[in-house]
Amino acid sequence: MTYPISFRRKVLSVREKENLSIAQVAQRFCVGVASVMRWIKTPDPRTTRNKPATKIDMEMLAQDVKNYPDAYQYERAKRFGVSTQGINHALKRLGVTYKKKPASSKGQRRRAAYLPEKN
Repeated sequence: MTYPISFRRKVLSVREKENLSIAQVAQRFCVGVASVMRWIKTPDPRTTRNKPATKIDMEMLAQDVKNYPDAYQYERAKRFGVSTQGINHALKRLGVTYKKKPASSKGQRRRAAYLPEKN
């Protein structure tokens, strides 16, 4: 978990105002020296990674989803020779989610049984 931007800016401003070293500031605010050094370089945290899939061809994955819509992620991972987590991330990039069938859910049937009848 990252530190808030306001905290990062406070640490850096105290460092400048009091002319403290990186180690002194890190000790004073109970954070790591590496964190303070990273904040000096880029004070705002990164929000996204923007790294494309390297092993998984997204067009082939999209075709695989069309050919095998009911396949489990571990089956796709075996076909592509990657990890299930890699398939999970790639499917998120494609916008593919798990199937949701509310009609087959037990909760839906139970709720339907208790609904008042319309006259």
